[in-house]
Amino acid sequence: MAIKNKGLALEFEYVTRPGEQKHIGEGLDQADEFMQEIAYQLIIGAHTEVGRLTKNALDDGYTANHILDNGLLNGMAIVGVKFRDNVIFVPEVLISARAMKAGMAFIEPILSASGIEPLGIVVMGTVKGDLHDIGKNLCIMMLRGAGFVVHDLGVDTSAEEFSDAFEEHSPQVIGMSALLTTTMPNMGRTISSFEDLGIRDEVRLMVGGAPVTQEFADEMGADGYGENAVDCVDVTKNLIKMLEELKAS
Repeated sequence: MAIKNKGLALEFEYVTRPGEQKHIGEGLDQADEFMQEIAYQLIIGAHTEVGRLTKNALDDGYTANHILDNGLLNGMAIVGVKFRDNVIFVPEVLISARAMKAGMAFIEPILSASGIEPLGIVVMGTVKGDLHDIGKNLCIMMLRGAGFVVHDLGVDTSAEEFSDAFEEHSPQVIGMSALLTTTMPNMGRTISSFEDLGIRDEVRLMVGGAPVTQEFADEMGADGYGENAVDCVDVTKNLIKMLEELKAS
């Protein structure tokens, strides 16, 4: 199924990286015109319309998971790409996030009542000295939408707070975010602290943020690198699979 919504087709043109074109494009191709309209209205931040369309979709027999996967998350995927590429900025992201919440207000109670087992447990935080959280919050939104339980530690998170969260929540994955190059080394310090505590092999550590690269992640000893909010979900799934295989060996 092609992208029939003209507004959404124009928004998809901002997705220029081949891997993302394939990943996001496949999701949009699977969505019918109703779901494509939800995705488009979310991108432009029409929160009232997203809420109305989500309720109507449920009334028409669409499942909560179908609306989430084919409507809301498809829209947020493009928002994440546009934010990373400086096509839109914090105000626009917040407006789209508000629209996402308007749809989730109808979706979340259904998902909670379904008793579906979560895909995994994730802890997320912005590292010590860094107060930026938009990218992290986008990742959290995508992870929760994909079926993960996510515990948000907020900003300015110390190595001790990350390790305390590991003890409290027993996550399979811990994600660290940074926007400032001056705070990026705190990712490495946090990873080192897990080694010092003897818990490094019990959890997978993921890093991300605008200045972070795969090379930096490798240098710091991270297990995974999420380039954007869409990538974050796939990386998390792969890291959990790696951890399960390690524990089984």
